[in-house]
Amino acid sequence: MRGKIRINNSGGQKFIIRIRYFAMTLALLFSVSVPQITVTAASCPDLRIVFARGSGGERWKDKNYLEFKKTIETKLQTTSLKYEFVDLDYPAVGIGFDKLDVTLGAFFGRGDAYEFGDSVNKGVSALQKIVNAGKCPNTKYVLGGYSQGAMVVSKALGSLNADRIIYAATFGDPKIYLPEGKGAIPAACRGENLSDYRVYVPDCQAYKGMLGAYIPYEPNAFKGKVGTWCNKRDAFCSSHLNFDDHTSYISDNLYEDASRVIFDKITKAYGIKNNISSPHDTAILIDSTGSMSSMIEQYKNEALRLAKETFESGGRVALYDYRDLEDPYTPVQRCDFNTCTLEKFQSELGEIQVDGGGDTPESLLSASFHVMSNLRWKYGSTKSLVVLTDANFLAPDRDGMTFDEVVALSKKIDPVNFYIITNDEHSEDYKLLAAATDGKVVTNFDELSLLTDYIMERYDSLPRVEESEVDRTLPVLTVEETHSSSDVATVKFKNTGTKAIVALNDRILGITNEHEVTINGLDSNTENVLTLVPLGDDVRGEAVNIKLSLETFEETLPLIPKAPNTGLGRA
Repeated sequence: MRGKIRINNSGGQKFIIRIRYFAMTLALLFSVSVPQITVTAASCPDLRIVFARGSGGERWKDKNYLEFKKTIETKLQTTSLKYEFVDLDYPAVGIGFDKLDVTLGAFFGRGDAYEFGDSVNKGVSALQKIVNAGKCPNTKYVLGGYSQGAMVVSKALGSLNADRIIYAATFGDPKIYLPEGKGAIPAACRGENLSDYRVYVPDCQAYKGMLGAYIPYEPNAFKGKVGTWCNKRDAFCSSHLNFDDHTSYISDNLYEDASRVIFDKITKAYGIKNNISSPHDTAILIDSTGSMSSMIEQYKNEALRLAKETFESGGRVALYDYRDLEDPYTPVQRCDFNTCTLEKFQSELGEIQVDGGGDTPESLLSASFHVMSNLRWKYGSTKSLVVLTDANFLAPDRDGMTFDEVVALSKKIDPVNFYIITNDEHSEDYKLLAAATDGKVVTNFDELSLLTDYIMERYDSLPRVEESEVDRTLPVLTVEETHSSSDVATVKFKNTGTKAIVALNDRILGITNEHEVTINGLDSNTENVLTLVPLGDDVRGEAVNIKLSLETFEETLPLIPKAPNTGLGRA
């Protein structure tokens, strides 16, 4: 069976599209440089870290495997754990200009069919043998996978012994599933209903991967054990069409980011101390109204200890004090992340004098918004705003600043976690603010040092999602009319995008900017599936799939095109 697209232009002339550049663009993605490495392994280690490389990667030499290994190993070397790394033994079949059939089969076989799907399934089998084997029953596992390898990991999860796995991390997974990214204004763009395995996916409109989705993405037995990273505009896992971002997980330090999450999981699993600290940005905001006079020195002492530990860990500190806008007294910047040294911090801390005030509530909302807005927070750092006060806060503040505005800015930045040291009288007010920003409240002076320890022991990841008003609309394609006669089928559709990919079963037939396709040469004995994928300039919408019959048309949403030996679920 051969398929052709005929498109009616405005003049009525028909022509045939034979465009393969989309598949050729996909083929550019997986060229790899291959540095050498020697691997040693101990029998029955405490921990085995298994990585599934992407398409075309050479075993033991793939650059993504080497980066994943390096970032985790530098942290494991601070422990006494016995461990080994494994680059999964599976084909990781390549795609490229010389393998266009594999490329096309991967795309419209949804990664589950043909040579590409066979490669993924062999990876799943190899992973099952390693993890589920009876040998070394006390060995625990960490799994990682990039691109095709991410598909191996995410597809295999449902068939693996979850008790043996500490964590599974996927990068650039073409089968990602983030239900919070669906819709005209997705919940993710409001920071709501985020999947717990969503560790770093900035695109709030990311919904399904380029090759569909494994649902559920996190099986019940793996709750809290799965994390996914999808680069900002990665064509394979976001709603964008940027292919460079798919090959930038190393240069964008996403493996380093993941290694902090993974190492924290490892240390908790073995009950050992995590001696690795991520970079800290800590802003300290002190209430300097008159009522603080009896406790200001104790607060200052703890602020100094926190500053010292932050500097010693390689972090940065900023110092502000605030009162009430009625005084008038806007937040005073004593030193910021660029100007604060330990000496400067200690000197400025000594200069803070208590005065003013009157009524109990102070202008913390305005002060904290001012501090967060004016500091240049480091991307990927652990961000803390430590508030020392004996009073509650005005909500809204005197200048109209609201609780929700402060929380929204905190989340937009990373978030910035609020840690409030106050007294019992106002603890309930502050617990709401701490909970909304993933922070903590301390009301007992004896626990001040514990709070400093808690802040310093935290690691942080990159922002889970970039919350924003949706300023771009994903293209939507809807079918209007269908006609058939003999072995010809015609489909008319509306497309809010600029063009659409057109495919029949596993074959990409072309890309069109028209709104009608005519398919010739259909086999009446075969179930044919027409796939239309709406595209914008830098975004893709959800595919529409239509079963073509010479007698009837059935629009199906969301149908995955069928192909020989297709496995639509997990192994």
